[in-house]
Amino acid sequence: MDINFNKNEDYNKLLVSDLKRKFAKVKLGGGQKRIDKHHEKGKMTARERIDYLLDAKSKSIEIGAFAGEDMYAEHGGCPSGGVVVKIGYIKGKQCIVVANDATVKAGAWFPITGKKNLRAQEIAIENKLPIIYLVDSAGVYLPMQDEIFPDKEHFGRIFRNNAVMSAMGITQISAVMGSCVAGGAYLPIMSDEALIVDKTGSIFLAGSYLVKAAIGESIDNETLGGATTHCEVSGVTDYKAKDDKHALDTIKNIVDKIGDFDKAGFNRKEALPPKEKEEDIFGILPKERNAQYDMLEIIKRLVDNSEFEQYKEGYGQTILTGYARIDGWAVGIVANQRKLVKTTASKTKPTEMQFGGVIYNDSADKATRFIANCNQKKIPLVFLQDVTGFMVGSKSEHGGIIKDGAKMVNAVSNSVVPKFTVVIGNSYGAGNYAMCGKAYDPRLIVAWPSAELAVMSGNSAAKVLLQIETASLKKKGEEITPEKEAELFDKIKSRYDKQISPYYAAARIWTDAVINPLDTRTWISIGIEAANHAPIEKKFNLGVLQV
Repeated sequence: MDINFNKNEDYNKLLVSDLKRKFAKVKLGGGQKRIDKHHEKGKMTARERIDYLLDAKSKSIEIGAFAGEDMYAEHGGCPSGGVVVKIGYIKGKQCIVVANDATVKAGAWFPITGKKNLRAQEIAIENKLPIIYLVDSAGVYLPMQDEIFPDKEHFGRIFRNNAVMSAMGITQISAVMGSCVAGGAYLPIMSDEALIVDKTGSIFLAGSYLVKAAIGESIDNETLGGATTHCEVSGVTDYKAKDDKHALDTIKNIVDKIGDFDKAGFNRKEALPPKEKEEDIFGILPKERNAQYDMLEIIKRLVDNSEFEQYKEGYGQTILTGYARIDGWAVGIVANQRKLVKTTASKTKPTEMQFGGVIYNDSADKATRFIANCNQKKIPLVFLQDVTGFMVGSKSEHGGIIKDGAKMVNAVSNSVVPKFTVVIGNSYGAGNYAMCGKAYDPRLIVAWPSAELAVMSGNSAAKVLLQIETASLKKKGEEITPEKEAELFDKIKSRYDKQISPYYAAARIWTDAVINPLDTRTWISIGIEAANHAPIEKKFNLGVLQV
């Protein structure tokens, strides 16, 4: 019996249990009372609509489930950003579905709602995926209108993207299943086809009260912008549905007729499960983020048949690179090795011990070359992050760590094959960038519950901030006792630790999800299948490299 393995297993399984508990709460949206009121109106909830629309027993993934987590407390919160987004299958065709959750502030748009909707459209554009909008929203959340209305990445960008996707030939279908007011009315009508549910759906630029105030006309909302008006009088919508299920059935029938797509042609064979037991991940991954472990053992539990063909195995060993398959798809893996490694000695170069999780000159060069190889061979890239950053000190600086790191960042930035990032443990500083953090356009980026994302670790940051704080207090004449210093440290670290949590990142859509490690293969497989909808049109070019 391995005591450390068992301790790790217990700890990591508790993290997954906490993830499931948090997700169960998020799934309730605005709460059971509001769900019941929704049902009383004869309406399905956002999640019920998506579940009915997607093929039964088919796999799906949810984007941004924890968007808005612990945000907007003074406004009553915004679970899941007030909108549910899933990638799944409708009549066997992969689609992305976006559904307003009217149990959360009547589906009103908070700033994070806009960011999440834009992320859904970004995924559709990058992968040329059909996108379905299930509209049920009161429009912009007025108390925060200045943070959602006027800027480039705000509400209006949604409609700009509608137009761009239409020009790209990306199928967009909308169903108005509740309120659809003001600027939001453009979203369904800028889609290829629009449905509206009789008696519960309505579309207008201004509701009856505003019409009365603006021009003195007295009219009810149903006559102004109900299903009969828009299907038989204005011609704004294309289909009238008698209820939610009828609308969703109509969407299924439309999607069923869509022709096949041009494929990128990524290599896929019959999928095989890993030979090694996947659940062992929980025991291999340490509880402490500074502890060592062998990333190769994690990889063996993520890839088909546990087969990983290493590239430059004996060189630049703090980064593992190599070829594998995940659910049948060929992938190139770039992963941070987390155990201490020993370099091979030569006449001109002595043996050196290298810290796991740190990017050295040789590992940066190796990763750059491997990324170029994958682009040459049209193989999607998977980055497994557990990185503390680049090596520092005179030896590394004199060896040109900045230019070697820049080469790796250059290769990641200019890569044209789809990239997928999994944050397993640490994701600190420039290491986050070089290992394809959110700023480097991964098609999907997810975190395990064990992940930490920040400029530096909690301990390191707290020590730096403590020095600044104590110096400031001493200038004011305060005496800093060891007890006072310890109290300050704990307070600073507690605040910082909250910010490095994977849920803090997911709340702000710095990642697409916090996932159970055992779901990693599904996420990557669905992601590559989505990417296969979009043939690579750009030529791989590294540009000018600093040598």
